[in-house]
Amino acid sequence: MPDKRQPHHSHDRGYRELLSSKRAFLELLKTFVREEWAKDIDEDSLVRVEKSYILQDFSEKEADIIYRLRAKGNDVIFYVLLELQSTVDYLMPFRLLLYMVEIWRDIYNNTPEKERRRKGFRLPAIVPAVLYNGRRSWTACRSFREYQAGHERFPGYLLDFSYILFDVVRYSEEDLYRAANVVSSVFYLDQTVNPLELVVRLRKLAGVLKGMTPEQFRQVTVWLKNVIKRKLPVHLREEVERVLEENDPREVEKMITNIERALDEMKRQAVMEGVLRGKAEGEARGKVEKAQDAICKYLRRRFGDASAGLQEKVREMTSLEVLDGIMEELFAANTLEEARAIIGEGINKSLQ
Repeated sequence: MPDKRQPHHSHDRGYRELLSSKRAFLELLKTFVREEWAKDIDEDSLVRVEKSYILQDFSEKEADIIYRLRAKGNDVIFYVLLELQSTVDYLMPFRLLLYMVEIWRDIYNNTPEKERRRKGFRLPAIVPAVLYNGRRSWTACRSFREYQAGHERFPGYLLDFSYILFDVVRYSEEDLYRAANVVSSVFYLDQTVNPLELVVRLRKLAGVLKGMTPEQFRQVTVWLKNVIKRKLPVHLREEVERVLEENDPREVEKMITNIERALDEMKRQAVMEGVLRGKAEGEARGKVEKAQDAICKYLRRRFGDASAGLQEKVREMTSLEVLDGIMEELFAANTLEEARAIIGEGINKSLQ
């Protein structure tokens, strides 16, 4: 039996909350589905289905959103799978089929037997869709018939359906900016790969965001809170979340400036950590070089040019502990062969 599940991923939560709004879901259809039927849907005819049909095998990697459209006495189900992964899943047609069957099974089991036996009983049509925000091009089969080997021989007899693909990264920046609604703004921001680029796009969107109602603006900031946090160090997440609590579109510039300040602080700390790390690494490297110099100097004085090969091996060693051990034992070496054995043991230790 399908049940409610909490989406595990910050992107899942962001898009689930966004598309839980009927208005936002309708924007998704009307902005990105180039079909006549999409133009005729109104908000009052949509009903959110408060269930998830994700199978247990996939419960850790995906989420879904479902709406029922009541149109002219015939219900239509919109099933949107949130495929917010970095890779393309070529099983997609089969996975969608499994979820569609789960929906039909649930509807059938919850329909009175007398109703099911009627000659006119029909299962509702299901329109499947995938929302994908990965960087790689979507190359999975777009129809179920193509997913079946040998489908060319039996074109009129095979189960078939196609699904709508909302490919976030492939939409052009200009088209998203021109659409100027909540969903297109979120897609526009989701195309970014780092927080600094996100601020640049927020600034470009400032005019669009100012024109939104408080509820529309809240939808964008809720999505940002869910998604941007994973791109930030832990100590900055609370600060940015506080900034995004402001739901007044008139405060857009202030919000962007505060986010920018938080990101600048992140940059400064990263630079400082890099400097300190580089300094520590430099000090450690200096100690190793001093130990190498001391050993090579002793070998040269004690055994002359015959120790040149050993000196080269010493220069390749980077473990300060091993070099210090060689130095202590080397003073007891009376011959070049004994020195070679000591350095050989050191090399073996450094390889362990």
